[in-house]
Amino acid sequence: MRALVLERHGGPEAMQVKERADPRPGQGEVQVRVRAAGVNFADIMARLGLYPDAPRPPCVLGYEVAGEVEGLGPGVGGVSLGARVLALTRFGGQAERVCVPQARVLPMPEGMGFEEGASLPVNYLTAYHALFRVAGLRPSDRVLVHMAAGGVGLAALQLCRTVPGVVTFGTSSAAKHALLRAEGCAHPIDYHRLDYAEEVRRLTSGKGVDLVLDPLGGRSWRKGYELLRPSGRLVAYGFANLATGERRSTLRALGELARTPFFTPIGLMNDNRGVAGINLGHLWGEPELLSAELSALLDLFLRGAIRPRVDRVFRFEQAAEAHRYIQSRKNTGKVVLTP
Repeated sequence: MRALVLERHGGPEAMQVKERADPRPGQGEVQVRVRAAGVNFADIMARLGLYPDAPRPPCVLGYEVAGEVEGLGPGVGGVSLGARVLALTRFGGQAERVCVPQARVLPMPEGMGFEEGASLPVNYLTAYHALFRVAGLRPSDRVLVHMAAGGVGLAALQLCRTVPGVVTFGTSSAAKHALLRAEGCAHPIDYHRLDYAEEVRRLTSGKGVDLVLDPLGGRSWRKGYELLRPSGRLVAYGFANLATGERRSTLRALGELARTPFFTPIGLMNDNRGVAGINLGHLWGEPELLSAELSALLDLFLRGAIRPRVDRVFRFEQAAEAHRYIQSRKNTGKVVLTP
């Protein structure tokens, strides 16, 4: 099979399409013929050598796929050959074939294309878990979404629309504001032109927000925490500020880490605020939780409440271009690779 192999940590050119042996499904595994694979910031961090959970190079990245069932391992039941499915892969997905535990595989709904299917698992699961499981989103909450035009950001805006009265604030460049408004964002904020924290305070008459979704990290976490109202929650789910260049910069990384705030239980108690984090990879051992949340998302898709926005589709051979496209913050929605 053809696979997109990360040969070494480094720039986008470190990824090459190579021939590899087809994987064989083991006990309880499903072999999926990949038709589309999502690209996430986890892949970029892994390429740079900034993602501790990623396999060591040479390796295949890719956290989510959509395709067709081609093989069944021993002990697999209730899955048909040829069925259209989406799956969480925890790397290994950017190849023509991948084997996945059955618990991480779900049938694709009617009307969902492969590129949409590969756009849903990581982005929408992250947003759903943050909003409903971790933060307990309530009617009339005020929510600040960073990188609001990205995959997780748009997923969060769509999910916020399912709760009455929720008011959303989204940071993005001005060129993306029309899209954010169309997705229900009440207050798009151009972070290039304005200090988003000052703008949120202005828009809320100094009261702040109930929830901040922050994949940026470093000093952004401090600014978000200081925007929280009593009982507000800061949910961190990434550290994109570490990956601002095509190659890893130790000096830049140390600078961002030095700006990371230090929270203590006593401080949180005195401030009446909460801080939580999400790492989907560390939920790999919770199949019931992940399957239940993915099933809820597929139900929302069938009801028309959510719809993944596929921005651009690249071939495996164009993976370097796809990574540059995301790192330059050009995407509005999901970037997908196809074999």
